[in-house]
Amino acid sequence: MEIPPIGRVHKTESADIMKIEVHPELAEGLKDIDSLEKIDVCYWMHKLDEEERKKLKVHPRGNLKNPLTGVFALRSPMRPNPIGVTKVKLVRREDNNLFVEGLDAYDGSPVLDIKGG
Repeated sequence: MEIPPIGRVHKTESADIMKIEVHPELAEGLKDIDSLEKIDVCYWMHKLDEEERKKLKVHPRGNLKNPLTGVFALRSPMRPNPIGVTKVKLVRREDNNLFVEGLDAYDGSPVLDIKGG
């Protein structure tokens, strides 16, 4: 199974704002997104290496004082399929680009989907 990305995350000059560049051929799917205040962004945590993806139990928030807990019970980035999901504030749309606030993805992260929040 393969999930092709619909776009990519890019840093902007503002530390608080990230740009999601949606592939131009999918821009039609952004119609009326401007009317939303919040959207959910699903992305691939591409910087997580294979060894980290094998960890099925972690200490919550990386704090060794917390007991080991299964990754499916947490929002930990350590997971077999490192899919990140973040509800963000939609600041503005410019053509096939969305400018959002609150996205915790890295520059270059592949975007898998966007859902109205």
